[in-house]
Amino acid sequence: MNLFEKIGFTSRNQLFGFFSVVMSGQIIYSAFEAFKGTFYNLLLEVLKIDNTQMGILFTLIGSAMFFYIPAGWVNNRFSVKSILITSLSIRFLSMMAIIFLEPGFSVLVVIAGIWGLVDAAFWPAVVNGVTLMSGDRNKGMAFGLLESVRRAAEMSMNAVIVGIMALVGGSILVFQGAIVFYTLLILPMIFCVWKFVPDNHMEIKQGESKNKEALKGLIHVLKMPTVWLAAITSLTVYWIYITLIYTVPYLQAVFGLSTAQAAIFGIINTGAMGVVAGLVAGSIADFIFKSSIKMMFFALGLTAVCLGVTIALPKSEGMLMMNMVLLMCFSFSIFLAKGIILAPVAEAGVPKDYSGSAMSVGSFAAYASVFWAYALNGWIIDSYPAVQAYQMIFGIGLTVAVVGMVCSLILISLKKKNSGGDNEKRMVESEA
Repeated sequence: MNLFEKIGFTSRNQLFGFFSVVMSGQIIYSAFEAFKGTFYNLLLEVLKIDNTQMGILFTLIGSAMFFYIPAGWVNNRFSVKSILITSLSIRFLSMMAIIFLEPGFSVLVVIAGIWGLVDAAFWPAVVNGVTLMSGDRNKGMAFGLLESVRRAAEMSMNAVIVGIMALVGGSILVFQGAIVFYTLLILPMIFCVWKFVPDNHMEIKQGESKNKEALKGLIHVLKMPTVWLAAITSLTVYWIYITLIYTVPYLQAVFGLSTAQAAIFGIINTGAMGVVAGLVAGSIADFIFKSSIKMMFFALGLTAVCLGVTIALPKSEGMLMMNMVLLMCFSFSIFLAKGIILAPVAEAGVPKDYSGSAMSVGSFAAYASVFWAYALNGWIIDSYPAVQAYQMIFGIGLTVAVVGMVCSLILISLKKKNSGGDNEKRMVESEA
């Protein structure tokens, strides 16, 4: 039995369908959002906008957060295949308009708003597709692959651009060429989704309305305590992941790390670590804990320990290496959790026809912390001395990790209780 059979893939088409879903969840962002970290200034130059305007565009794209729950109806009503193809097509056409028409900021605002609306349905469709295409078992490995493959693809695609720039010496022309090429990759991605991803139409009784049934499914999911517990657990993971971003400025502000040293540490701690941890998390969740929820509890516990020791350690110059090691352990532990961030939602006992709604609710909760975590951390850093500020930020992360552990523990208990009830019901039915 090979690795993919162990994960739960029973055919080559299912395997191709799974990776079509995963890669569509990366390719759609590769010619714009994926550039904001490495090529932010070049993106400003190509679009001919300033920092404030760029901030407005990304805020509009992030408005998807407000539409995740209504998009739960869309993900019940329409198949994963149709949502992915429609979303990819809209992104392709709008990117072509940006490339060839070079619109002004007012048009870019409209396009960014459209992307936000589309993403509200698209991303839950991606994670729902991962759930459907990975079969009935080993959800942890499936979501771990989603995280690792996407992160590795983004890193390698950006690295290719950096490499070409280093060779030919031209920056803006190479970057513009990369935008065109990565946008064109959407076309073969649409074909792969059309070819390998099956339709998962909602099953309804004769005479019933699909629209009504989709709404019924959304309401059913919103009433499920297990879904909300899983979603809140995911929220704590992403909140702590945002805290991870501040580890580099922490080392610079408290220990005087140089820019070059901080850059190398950042690449390892917030980049490469995520590629490795996704697969590790999936493997541990499926083959050791046999549950992504238990894996999440373990990862959050390890995160809490790492942050607690980091807070307690002296901040003297001689403790730099020890702090770096601990922060790398913190990075690995939170990436273990982030690698399977929505897998607990897939294990929350949601009826198969309503899994789209569950992923929409999960996505809404998981990424909600972007609306306060960055602002809160920024305010703390601006308001307090460096050491005190980062102690507070890590302390908040520790507290959030404990909350996540409590939620995951309750979810494990509820799942065990429901499983026991189901087993008892099956025994009664068999005796009858």
